[in-house]
Parts: sequence; C-alpha cells; structure tokens
Amino acid sequence: QVQLVESGGGLVQAGGSLTLSCAASGRTLSMSGLGWFRQAPGKERDFVAAVSYSGVSTYYASSVKGRFTISRDNTKNTVSLQMNSLKPEDTAVYYCAAANARGAYSAITMYDYWGQGTQVTVSS
Repeated sequence: QVQLVESGGGLVQAGGSLTLSCAASGRTLSMSGLGWFRQAPGKERDFVAAVSYSGVSTYYASSVKGRFTISRDNTKNTVSLQMNSLKPEDTAVYYCAAANARGAYSAITMYDYWGQGTQVTVSS
C-alpha cells in the first residue's frame, strides 16, 4: 500500500509563489506516473500537472501552463509542484496522486493512490 503526504500549502498573495511537496511511503514510486490535482469548494477535482516515471514527460492543464512546474526525485520518492504567479482562482485543496502506470496522465481515473490534500489560498 502506498501512502502519500502533501505539504507546503498556505496563504499567499496574488503574484506570489509556493512549492508543494508530496512524499510517498510504503513502496517506491520510481515506476509510477505522478500527478497533482486540485479541488475548489463546490467544484470537481481537476487535473493540474503530471510527470512520467522517468521525469522526462510532463503534462499541464492549460490554466497553469507556464506558471507551474512539476518535478520528481525518485531517489527521495517525492514529487513537487512549483507554483509561480499565483492567482486567486488557483485557490483549492491540492492533491498528489500516483498511478500504477508509467506515463503522465491527466485522467483522474488513471490514479490509484491519493494524498489527503493541502490547502492553497491565494488572496487578491
């Protein structure tokens, strides 16, 4: 069983930056695609970014492309999300997820393991 724990959320002003981290335990994720999703109050959980098992392939939602960067460290079993130029509409609970497949996937159904989430609030 895989456990994922997110950290790094908080309150930031518009235009600011935050880095989210997700640490995995229970088994290595070096052969798993990893992703970040977010869920705002009253809305569905949406795709943000994904990275393939090797880190070579990445995929971003159009709303964050150019502002967010996903990266992974297979030696530490972690995945990070660097978020720059934050906007109030980025406010949400952010979740990391791991797939039992190697690619960078936007489909929520591809992910088998989820963290508990970390709150990101961007003030205007």
